[in-house]
Parts: sequence; structure tokens; C-alpha cells
Amino acid sequence: MTLTAAADHIRCELLLTDLRDLGPAVARCRRLLDLDADPVAVDALLGDDPALAPLIAAGPGRRVPRTVDGPELAMRAVLGQQISTAGARVLTRRLAEAAGTPVPAAFATGGLTHTFPTAEQVLELGDAMFPMPASRRDTLKAVAGAVVDGELDLHAGADRGAAEVALGAIRGVGPWTAATVAMRALGDPDAFPVGDLGVAGAARRLGLPAGRGLEARSQRWRPWRAYATQYLWSVLDHPINRTADQSNSREAPCRAS
Repeated sequence: MTLTAAADHIRCELLLTDLRDLGPAVARCRRLLDLDADPVAVDALLGDDPALAPLIAAGPGRRVPRTVDGPELAMRAVLGQQISTAGARVLTRRLAEAAGTPVPAAFATGGLTHTFPTAEQVLELGDAMFPMPASRRDTLKAVAGAVVDGELDLHAGADRGAAEVALGAIRGVGPWTAATVAMRALGDPDAFPVGDLGVAGAARRLGLPAGRGLEARSQRWRPWRAYATQYLWSVLDHPINRTADQSNSREAPCRAS
């Protein structure tokens, strides 16, 4: 699957082995891009805040990017704890090469060589195969174990409340990780990673308070705080805010846990 942004649409290219997979693939793409959101309603509410209004005027209609695989997103969120996006990519690549399934040559586009390992494949790895601190390795394996045992359901349509309770019970899954998973895997439109360093940095630039003050300010953004997060991130010089033809090698700040 390849998604390419154009001026007024998203171009989707699919490589299918069975035409019956077309419908589910399109549905996954729509969920991934949050195409069923109501940007008019979202922007109308968030635009009432004078701090967010200029951001919305400059780039209205922001969506919340989702994921096609909830368990993978949760494990990748753990990999990204307290490191830069570049560091997280390195860990992800190493883990995929160690435990993932090789991608057939016909589907190996864009540098893709392996699928991200399933929760079962992660649990089969020995401790020495995890190039990360032991505490993060243990959290990663605990998340994988909860998925395998059925204690943690992160698939589309899962009970958000139950999933967030299950996530919170896992040692090493802090507020940032839980909010990230709720926002991108569970599709919670009100998830708000208040402790995210990018959110905090954007808040400073906009003259907004930090910590508890920002949490209190965010109450006026409910129930669309996940969308407010996207607007806050738009303030930053981050690769995700640039198209592929805009070259800039600076990386994002590290994230909280």
C-alpha cells in the first residue's frame, strides 16, 4: 500500500493478491487517514480558542493519523519512549529484522524488507535480542503478552475504556504512551498527551501554560483534544509537517513515557 498526498486528494496504490481484499484495504486506508472525521465541527469548536484560531486559519481540516494495526502501534509507542524519532526508527528496524516476517520481493517497495513482528513473535525473542534498556524491554514484552492473552484489545472497534484500563495496568506504560495509543490505535478523539515534549514546546511558543495549566486549558477543547494536539504539533519544525520534497534533516524532540 502506498499513499501519496496531492493538492486535493490522497492517491492510493494497492498491491493485492486477492481482489476480495480491496474493500477491507480501502476501509483501512480511510481509518488510517481519519477520513470520516467532521473537520468543520472540530475546527469550529477549537477555533474559539484564540491560541488555536490562527493555526486553524492557516491550515484547517487537520485529521488524526491512525494505524492499521493497534498492537503494532502500542509496541512502537513503547519503543519510542524517551528517545528521538530517529532513535525509535533504528530500534524498530532492528526489531523487525530480528523477529519480523520477510516481505516478498513483489511487495518490497519503499525500502520495506520485513513486517513488524506480531506480539507472538516478540515474545519468542530472547532478552539479548532487544537493543534497549531492560525496563523498556520488559514493558514491550508485557504489552505483547497482554495482547496475546487477550487482556488488551487494540483492534478497530475495541472498547476504548477497557483498553485504556488494561494499558494503565502495565508497568512502564505512562500517560504519554497511553494517550498515544488511545489517539492513534483506539481512535479516541479526546486523547491528549499533555506530557508530550512537542506539545509542551508548542504551548510555550503560543504562550499557553504547561503541565496542569495546559491540562486545565485543554478542557475547552473537549471532545476534540486529539485534533488540538495535531494543531499544536503543526507549530513545530518536525519532519511530519513537511512534504517529501521539502528537505530538512532535523529530528523531533524525544518523548515522555
